[in-house]
Amino acid sequence: MAASSPFSATTKTHSHSTHIFTHFNLTTTRTSHFSLRKYIRYSNRDSSKSFVISNVLTNPHQKLQQTSTDDGIGDALDIFVPDSASVSSSIKYHAEMTPSFTPEKFELPKAFYATAESVRDMLIVNWNATYKYYEKMNVKQAYYLSMEFLQGRALLNSIGNLELSGAYAEALTKLGHNLEDVAKQEPDAALGNGGLGRLASCFLDSLATLNYPAWGYGLRYRYGLFKQLITKDGQEEVAESWLEMGSPWEIVRNDVSYPVKFYGEVISGPDGKKEWVGGEDITAIAYDVPIPGYKTKTTINLRLWSTKVASSEFDLNAYNAGEHAKAYEALKKAEKICYVLYPGDDSHEGKTLRLKQQYTLCSASLQDIIAQFERRSGSAINWNTFAEKVAVQMNDTHPTLCIPELIRILMDLKGLSWKEAWNITQRTVAYTNHTVLPEALEKWSLNLLQELLPRHIEIIELIDKELIDTIISKYGSEDLELLQEKFKDMRILDNIELPSSILELLVKPEESNVVIPEADGEISEVVELTNEEVESKGLDLGISDITDKKIKVTFEPDPQLPKLVRMANLCVVSGHTVNGVAEIHSEIVKKEVFNEFYKLWPEKFQNKTNGVTPRRWMRFCNPELSKIITKWIGTEDWVLNTDKLVELRKFADNDELQSEWKEAKQIAKETVVSFIKDKTGYVVSPDAMFDIQVKRIHEYKRQLLNILGIVYRYKKMKEMSPEERVSKYVPRVCIFGGKAFATYVQAKRIVKFITDVGAIINHDAEIGDLLKVVFVPDYNVSVAEVLIPGSELSQHISTAGMEASGTSNMKFAMNGCLLIGTLDGANVEIREEVGDENFFLFGAEAHEISELRKERADGKFVPDPRFEEVKAFVRSGVFGTNYDELMGSLEGNEGYGRADYFLVGKDFPSYIECQEQVDEAYRDQKKWTKMSILNTAGLKNPGLRRVVRYGLGYAV
Repeated sequence: MAASSPFSATTKTHSHSTHIFTHFNLTTTRTSHFSLRKYIRYSNRDSSKSFVISNVLTNPHQKLQQTSTDDGIGDALDIFVPDSASVSSSIKYHAEMTPSFTPEKFELPKAFYATAESVRDMLIVNWNATYKYYEKMNVKQAYYLSMEFLQGRALLNSIGNLELSGAYAEALTKLGHNLEDVAKQEPDAALGNGGLGRLASCFLDSLATLNYPAWGYGLRYRYGLFKQLITKDGQEEVAESWLEMGSPWEIVRNDVSYPVKFYGEVISGPDGKKEWVGGEDITAIAYDVPIPGYKTKTTINLRLWSTKVASSEFDLNAYNAGEHAKAYEALKKAEKICYVLYPGDDSHEGKTLRLKQQYTLCSASLQDIIAQFERRSGSAINWNTFAEKVAVQMNDTHPTLCIPELIRILMDLKGLSWKEAWNITQRTVAYTNHTVLPEALEKWSLNLLQELLPRHIEIIELIDKELIDTIISKYGSEDLELLQEKFKDMRILDNIELPSSILELLVKPEESNVVIPEADGEISEVVELTNEEVESKGLDLGISDITDKKIKVTFEPDPQLPKLVRMANLCVVSGHTVNGVAEIHSEIVKKEVFNEFYKLWPEKFQNKTNGVTPRRWMRFCNPELSKIITKWIGTEDWVLNTDKLVELRKFADNDELQSEWKEAKQIAKETVVSFIKDKTGYVVSPDAMFDIQVKRIHEYKRQLLNILGIVYRYKKMKEMSPEERVSKYVPRVCIFGGKAFATYVQAKRIVKFITDVGAIINHDAEIGDLLKVVFVPDYNVSVAEVLIPGSELSQHISTAGMEASGTSNMKFAMNGCLLIGTLDGANVEIREEVGDENFFLFGAEAHEISELRKERADGKFVPDPRFEEVKAFVRSGVFGTNYDELMGSLEGNEGYGRADYFLVGKDFPSYIECQEQVDEAYRDQKKWTKMSILNTAGLKNPGLRRVVRYGLGYAV
C-alpha cells in the first residue's frame, strides 16, 4: 500500500536554503540558509507538568521572535530546554504509563526503558518537524540503502546530540541511578557486522548534523549476525537477543507496508505490457528509528523492514490435523527473511535466503521512495523530475537489485517506456564500492535469479544489451577478438549467450585459406573460400590440402562454467557515479577492478574517502580527552569541524598539555583494565602499553601476522634472563577483538590460535606483566567505545591493496592512538595528515603485490629465518596443538589455502623490526605523548583534511 505521510505535525515554514550533497548529487535550491528550531512552551497547570510544543523554521542570523502556528497548540513564546526536574517527570511518566515491567520496582532495566522513551518523545517532535518541512518544500532527498547499519547504543548518543546529558544525569541521580549504569542496560542493535555497517551509521549521524535531507533503509534483523562466545574450542556463535525485550527507539508503522513477490511468471498483455503474476507474496512492514543531529533540531530517519504474511496464510485446517509445520510454513518463510544478517550461503537454500533479503530491502525501499515522490508531487506527477528529487545510494553491491526494481516499477506499474525508465534510473542511482576482493564482488546464479525474480532477469538482460551496444559503438564490430575480451570483462551476464541480434551482427561465415594444386603438384593459387563455397564448388580436399585455417572467434558460453549475473558490473553500468572509499582504493578500482569501465566512462569514477563521526567516537566516548582538547583549542567547535583540531599542533611540546593528555589516557586505560577483567577474567597492568587490533577476522586483515609477531616476541623473552627481558622489551597488553564469519574455517582457526596463545602466555609466571594476550569476546560498537580511548598502539596491517579504506584507523588516531600499518586504505591519507614520523610503517606496497605472488608461484621466495623459526615454535606444540592447517597456509608455492596468498611471511621481518621501533619510541614517554597529540591534531595543512572532516567523506 502507498504510505500516507509518515510523520504528523503542523509546522509554519519560512526561510529557504541551498544544500549540495556532492556524491548523492543532492541539490535543493532555495533563497537563504535555514536552521530548524523547536519552540517549546512550558506550562504549569494544576501543579502538573506538561510540554506545549510547536515547531517553526527561522533564519539563525535573525533575532528569535514570537511566532504563531496553525497547529492548534498555541503561540510559541520562548525556547524551553528541559531541566532535570522536567526530565525526571518524563522518566517517571514512562515508568508508570508505558511500562514493560511491573510497577513495584524501578531497577536498572526499567530505568533504561523509561529513560529511552522520554528521550524518544523529544526526538519525535524534532523528527516530525523535520519531515513536515521536507514534505512542504519538496526537497531533493538522499536514500542510503545498506544491508548493515551498525548503530551501537543510542541513549548516550541521543542525549548528547540533544545537549541534555547534564539534565539526564542529574534526573537519574535523583531517581536513584547513575546515567552510565542505565546506559549499559541497552543492548547494541544487532543490525550490522563491521566497517560497512558502521560507516552507514556514521553517515546518518553526519547527514542529520549537516542538515541534509536523507533517509537510511535497511532490514530489521531479529537475531543479528551472531553473538560471539569464546570457549576452549575457540569461537562459538549464538543468536543475538537485542529484540528480546523490544527496542524503545523503534516505532512500527502499521500503515506503511508494501507487497514483495518471489517466483511466479511474467506474462505479456495484448499491448505488450509485462505483468509479473503468481508466485510467493509477503509483506514488508516499516519500523522507524529517529537519528538526531548534533546541535540541530534536524532528526532524520532509519527505516527498517520486517517481513510477514497475512494471518489468513496460517493453515488452520492443517494445524488441527496435526500437520503443524505445514500450517505455519508460509509464516516462517516470510519471517525468516529478517532473522539473521548474512545467513550461511553454502547451500542452495542459504543463497536463496540471501537473495530474498536483498530483494526485500530493494523492493520495499523503492516502493516507499516512489510513494513519497508521488505524494510530494501532488496531482501533477512528472516522472522526468524523479532524479531531480531522489538520490539512491547503494552501499556496496547488496542493494544492486534496486536497479531492475526501479525500472520494473516505472515500466510495469507506472507505464513508462524502457527508454524513459532506463534514463531515469541512470540519473538516480550511484554505487559505492567497498572491496577489491573478487569473492566480495557479488555474482548470482542466473538460474536462481530466473527462478526467484523472473521479471528482473528480463530487465537485466535489457541493461546487458545496452552495455553490449555501447561497447560495439566504442570499439566497432570488425575486431572480434577484441570484442570477445571486452565482453568477457564487462558483460553483466557472464558466460551467457549474446542476444540474437548481436550474434547476427558479429558472427560471419567461417573462412578458410584453401590450396588449389596443379596436376604436377605445384601450387597455382591460394584462395579464400567460405565453408559454403567449398561445398558448392564440390571441392573434395583432404586435410593436407588445407594449409591455413583462420581462428574462429566464438561467442558461445562455456558449458563447463556456471552462468552468472555480475552485480558489481550492473552497478557500474547503471549508476551515474562510482566511488572508492580511499585514494589508493579508488585508484585500484580505476586501474584494476573496473579498468575497462573506467576507459569507457572515466567521468563516472571518483574517490570519497570514508569518514567517522567525531561525536560518538571522541566527544561522547572519550569525555576526558574531549575536555582537554576544548580547553587548549579554546572552543568546542571541533566537534562539528575537526579541522580545528590542527590547533593542538602548536601545543604538542607543552609540558602541561602533555601531563593532562597522559592523565586522560591513563583514566581510559584503567577503564579498559576493569572491562577486560569483567569480560575475560584476565588481570592486566594499566602501566603496560595497550596494543590493540580490533576488526572483522579475515586473512587479508592479517591478525595471523600480529599473533605470530607476539609468539616470536614471547619466544625471544623465554630465551633471555629476567634482566635482559626488562631492558629489551616494553611491557605490552596485546588485545584482539572481532568476529569470524560462522562458515569461514580459516578465520575461526585464527581466533582459536589467538586464544590458545593467550592461555599459555598469560599464565607464564616468568613473563608476568611483560606480555599479556587478550581476546575480547563479542566485539561491537559499545566494546569499541571502551577500548579505543584507552588504546596506545593500533594495528592496521592488511596486505597492501586489499583494505578498501578502514574506519577504525581513523577512530584510533582521533583518540591519540599511534598506528602501525601498511600503505593500505585510509592509512595512506592518515599518514600524510599526521606526518610520516608519527606513523609506524612497514611492509610491501600495493604495486609490488602481484609480482611478489608471482615470485612465490615460481618458487623463488626465500623466507626469512625468523619466520621459519616462529613457525617451528608453533609446530612444537607449545600452545597445545601444532596448527598444521594454519601454518600450512603459509607454505608451498601454489594451491587453494596455500602459498601464503596474503604475504604474511614476506612482511614478517619488516613487521617485527617495526615493532622494535615502537618499543623504542614508547620508552621516551615525552616523545610518545607528542606523537599521540599530533595524531589527534591531524594535518600540517588543514586545507587538505579529508578523512574525518565532519565524519562525512561524501560531503567534502
